Amino acid sequence: MRAAVLRDQKTGVRIEQVDLEKPREGEVRVQMVGAGACHSDYHRVSGHVEFGLVPYVLGHEGSGVVREVGSGVTTVEPGDHVILSLTAQCGRCRNCHAGRPNLCEWWVLGKGTLPGGRRPFTKDGVPLYADLATFAEETVVAESYLVKIRKDVPLAKACLIGCGVMTGVGAVLNRAKVETGSTVVVIGCGGVGMNVVQGAVLANAGKIIAVDKVKFKLDMAHSIGATHMIDASKEDPVKRVMEITDGGADYAFEVIGFPQTVRQAFDCIRPGGTCVMVGVPPKGGEVSVPGMPLFWDRTVMGTFYGAGRPRTDFPWMLDLYASGRLKLDELATKVRPIEEVNQAFDDMNKGVTVRTVFTFG
Repeated sequence: MRAAVLRDQKTGVRIEQVDLEKPREGEVRVQMVGAGACHSDYHRVSGHVEFGLVPYVLGHEGSGVVREVGSGVTTVEPGDHVILSLTAQCGRCRNCHAGRPNLCEWWVLGKGTLPGGRRPFTKDGVPLYADLATFAEETVVAESYLVKIRKDVPLAKACLIGCGVMTGVGAVLNRAKVETGSTVVVIGCGGVGMNVVQGAVLANAGKIIAVDKVKFKLDMAHSIGATHMIDASKEDPVKRVMEITDGGADYAFEVIGFPQTVRQAFDCIRPGGTCVMVGVPPKGGEVSVPGMPLFWDRTVMGTFYGAGRPRTDFPWMLDLYASGRLKLDELATKVRPIEEVNQAFDDMNKGVTVRTVFTFG
């Protein structure tokens, strides 16, 4: 079967023929239907984040059909449509009990193995590292990472819920809890940032100010609900935000992942406002803000996975999509076969796509 394999950072990704073992106890084999090209995947390729688990099967945003279940699996069965979650939702650890399954402690992704240390992907008998491995025709994951969904929505598009939508919309509604009528700034309008805009629309924000350097992204943000657009390549975004808001926004979301843009987001908020770091920071990155403005009731917070509760949030997000209130088709600006993974990353870096969805037909 085909899979996108990273063998060394900064050398690109190769499509290879690999083997996949059957699921064991508590595990599920899923045939992938759709997978989203997320910047978090590219961070592993580019070296933005430190990563030593190679060779590695890429991909974490995906949806598919259950093909086989191991012993003890009770929540899904063959034929079910599922979205893969970034967090395990074990239901047993302290964070799951506290209603924060995005911080589930049972088995955290990034170790490159299944719980217990098993590596079901092999190449010529040599095990490969993998987490959710959605950039493969099929994958094997622990049951806890799957959310069963309704069958009447396009499964390939549903993959976007699994990371970009959950992270962006959740950052607004679950983590920051933006109030009706608030002024919201979104710095960085890629795949996740576009969903921060969507979250602000769903929260009934009064002004939604999109900041980016790419006209295509600003136009897309406007089409899904941004009320103001700022081209950061042509004007100072902080100064312009101050003009639009008459003194600062209630909320500013940084969706790029650099300390300097987090500081920019902080500088955009009024006394009593909230700055939310959504973007993945680089290795060694540190965020610094001035003390006196912070003293005036400003808040700086991070958010992982939009404070998501996948088994609760995925279904209502799909309900919103089915009713036309949540955009998925518009976000999937390009569909490619998995063989074109490197071209998809090139598109991402050029700013000509919001999200590429990979198919496996």
